[in-house]
Amino acid sequence: MSDHLPAAASPVLHVVLYQPDIPQNTGNIGRTCVAVGAKLWLIRPLGFQLDARHLARAGMDYWDHLDYEVVDSWAEIRARLPRARVWCVENPAGRLLWEATFQPGDILLFGSETRGLPAALLEEFRATTVQLPMRPEVRSLNLASTVNTAVYEAIRQFGGLPR
Repeated sequence: MSDHLPAAASPVLHVVLYQPDIPQNTGNIGRTCVAVGAKLWLIRPLGFQLDARHLARAGMDYWDHLDYEVVDSWAEIRARLPRARVWCVENPAGRLLWEATFQPGDILLFGSETRGLPAALLEEFRATTVQLPMRPEVRSLNLASTVNTAVYEAIRQFGGLPR
């Protein structure tokens, strides 16, 4: 079930957050999606509420410009986007983000801030799981920073945004 009407144009990418916990991260990720024309998918349960009061507190005043949907499962997204290629962005992975070859319409799938992605999804998409490089002293990066980096790397690879 859709919580928001999709935009008329096809999204450049599909950014999927699997059970996100932190509204400020989701707000920043939504801002990135608006900036580039990506669609944001949120898989329940969410660690916050998507009402006007909570959105305002997270600084998401541009939310009206965001193409997004909240769904109950990953299966729902796959049913809606059966041909889209899936890239999991998770640490650790077998290859780095810039070793991937992205295309418009790809799905970039990210886990929750506290739990990451489920093992079953990581196993299913082992060949298309990528990570950002980092020194061993750092366990993970902020989710919003990671999404921003991955989205802009994908767009850089396929020639940027239409002017």
